[in-house]
Amino acid sequence: MQPDVEVQVFRSGTEEVVSKVLAEKQAGALQADVLLVADAPTFESLKSEDLLMSYESPELDGISEEYYDADHTYTGTKIISTGIVVNTDIIDTEITSLKDLTKPEFKDEVIMPSPLYSGAAAYNLSVLTKTDGFGWDFYQQLKDNGVKVDKGNGSVQTAVVAGEKGLGMLADYMAFRSKADGAPVEFIYPSEGSLIVTEPIGIVNGTAHEAEAKSFVDFILSEEGQEATAEIGYTPVRSGVAAPEGFRSVDEITNLTYDTAELAASREADKEQFSQMFE
Repeated sequence: MQPDVEVQVFRSGTEEVVSKVLAEKQAGALQADVLLVADAPTFESLKSEDLLMSYESPELDGISEEYYDADHTYTGTKIISTGIVVNTDIIDTEITSLKDLTKPEFKDEVIMPSPLYSGAAAYNLSVLTKTDGFGWDFYQQLKDNGVKVDKGNGSVQTAVVAGEKGLGMLADYMAFRSKADGAPVEFIYPSEGSLIVTEPIGIVNGTAHEAEAKSFVDFILSEEGQEATAEIGYTPVRSGVAAPEGFRSVDEITNLTYDTAELAASREADKEQFSQMFE
């Protein structure tokens, strides 16, 4: 749509991207025009720092209000659902629930990404510790069951595919990609609901390339852009656009979530408590 626009990309884990942006803001040298990071609570924090401009894209038709900011400072672009990846060469027991990961028969077989590195894992932590039936007890039970906490989703994917661990908490698209590559893995959408991040997109306040930034946002949210999202292996956030084979569509997923502002407010304290629990 904009073939003459040159794009430079900085890509890393959510926590590192946010640290970079905040440091640049403090130095008065913001480089980014558009931000894409894992989850809405992160964008709530950026919004509170006055880092995001309000832009109501004309491409919001078909996108549920639960997936974008009422002030239009950010909008979800895809559905990334954390569930359970199972190495079927190791585990032949039926798995249906996140709570299954705490069962004694799976001691030392479970791996999860660290919320100190992964934005999605930090989101999951804040949601689950506020959800009835889970809370901090769930994480203590995982620890007592010998869960391995590794850096990010990629580490979980590698360990389960290699058979180093039988079970992991993992983003859906990573499990499906491994299965498509021939790995003996299956992805389970938990019976309690899915822990969803939407990799929102937002435009940086004061960008020198506002028109180009708005054009990029519009394309990502458009039907064409959402079809491209599905083609590269993600569930589109826009209703009516088919998900990749094997994935649940946005209309088929139960969103296990919590108030976004409260998630943002408690994020650092939750990470600190997690760090102390698993030190």
